[in-house]
Amino acid sequence: MTVQAVADDHAVAAELAAEAGRLLLNVRDEVGFADARALKDTGDVRAHEYLMAALAERCPGDAVLSEEGRSAVAGKRAVAGGGADRAPTRNTADAERLTADRVWIVDPLDGTREFSEEGRRDWAVHVALWRRDGSDGGRLVAGAVALPAQGLTLRTDATGGACLVRADAGQPAEAALRVPSPDAGKLRIAVSRTRPPEFVRRLAERLDLDVELVPIGSAGAKISAVLLGEVDAYVHAGGQYEWDSAAPVAVAVAAGAHASRVDGSALNYNRKDPRLPDILVCHPTSASTLLTGIRDVHDALS
Repeated sequence: MTVQAVADDHAVAAELAAEAGRLLLNVRDEVGFADARALKDTGDVRAHEYLMAALAERCPGDAVLSEEGRSAVAGKRAVAGGGADRAPTRNTADAERLTADRVWIVDPLDGTREFSEEGRRDWAVHVALWRRDGSDGGRLVAGAVALPAQGLTLRTDATGGACLVRADAGQPAEAALRVPSPDAGKLRIAVSRTRPPEFVRRLAERLDLDVELVPIGSAGAKISAVLLGEVDAYVHAGGQYEWDSAAPVAVAVAAGAHASRVDGSALNYNRKDPRLPDILVCHPTSASTLLTGIRDVHDALS
């Protein structure tokens, strides 16, 4: 694969995530907030259809795994592009995806609840590329997380690093992105807004640190907050899927962060069962402390 092709993968991820984000901002303006369900469904389907069409055009032959392309949501109907009322386009068939060399893993709208609440900015668009790399399987090689309501896109780049793109005014400005170190003796942990984080509360009690639990919406917004220095860690053990974490993890690893399952094992993608239920993202200096604390909580609960 040429250097230009590799660079293009990073650019495609960032461009598509940002464009889907602009589309979603327009959906908010068009549909309004009076009917939360209509707004959620419209946003989900329009962003999904845009990404599916854009990937088919830009990367023909690549497989796609999207949250909205599952059979489980095939009955979802919303006003999607061109005024047509239709169910979402299906993902690449599993048999083809699992043997493909390149698979795009996308979440067209991560944080639908936050998206449907006026004024909330903690929702995201995820676009990641998984590539096969020999007999041991494959790995994430590019990714982008758009935070449309914040005017930000966090993305990987062809140097192996990550950068932050700001689209506040005029041409977007880019800056290198590295996960910040936590303050000594303190740890801010991102947690769910809507589901009581009992596991993380137990973890906080076991850590010999001043721990603050910070409620944030989508998984992409939480991991982005770690990379932007707004929190120091994200711990989740309540159930997720590959599309919830693929793009944020691609960016986090490129930005120098630790990213793993809560038992310290690797986060693996493009599996037959896309469930990937738990995750830890933090600065590498915090990983050992958090993994030990997580193990202690598990032992106490077992």
